[in-house]
Amino acid sequence: MEHQESLAKKIIVALDVDTEEEALRLTGQLPEADVFKVGLKLFTAKGPLFLEKLKSQNKKVFLDLKLHDIPNTVAGAVSVGTRYGVHMMTLHASGGKEMMERAAEAASEEAIKLGTERPLLVGVTVLTSLKEEQLRTIGIESDTEGQVLKLAGLAQEAGLDGVVCSPQEIELVKSEYGLEFLVVAPGIRPAWAAAHDQKRILTPSQAVRKGADYIVIGRPIIKDPNPRNAFQKILEELSQF
Repeated sequence: MEHQESLAKKIIVALDVDTEEEALRLTGQLPEADVFKVGLKLFTAKGPLFLEKLKSQNKKVFLDLKLHDIPNTVAGAVSVGTRYGVHMMTLHASGGKEMMERAAEAASEEAIKLGTERPLLVGVTVLTSLKEEQLRTIGIESDTEGQVLKLAGLAQEAGLDGVVCSPQEIELVKSEYGLEFLVVAPGIRPAWAAAHDQKRILTPSQAVRKGADYIVIGRPIIKDPNPRNAFQKILEELSQF
């Protein structure tokens, strides 16, 4: 039981839904889930007050807004996220070292001021929807692995806690930057689920075996007729390894 609870903490359930009602229905159906992702769609619809509702249910919030702006603006947004007690936030590593440094400083300063825990900050490297030919169209000549490693190194130097990368780059990042440097892996699809628009994907057990600290799963859970059953199936798969 204890092993399953620790595995459950690795699963971030993506609340990629249209309404607050749908989101709260899902959190209620998933008592074993610990961390929930609030992305751009839901945050734009309901704003910070929804984060407080999740916290009132003793759920942890992965605020996935992929911040990318001038350093002062991103630092300000991270300070606000810290005040709302989010567990983890994302920002684009391609925003540069200064932007990430300011974000890390802002999170620490705000947490000290409030006497709370600093949120984990993770840098988004290369979106899982992108392939190498698409990277070239936006002026990036590195291959996918090279670009992920370059941005991961920048994120570590800037004081971030880890990165978001596809499951296929997990081992590279861990090998290059150490086991303590967190890896959050989206693009996770159980063998029984459709891939949809994700291109660089692995199953939950494959990703965890490669060293993922967190795996982000949305549609295979939230679109299932029985979300709790889908979550349990994923836990059972992880428990076998």
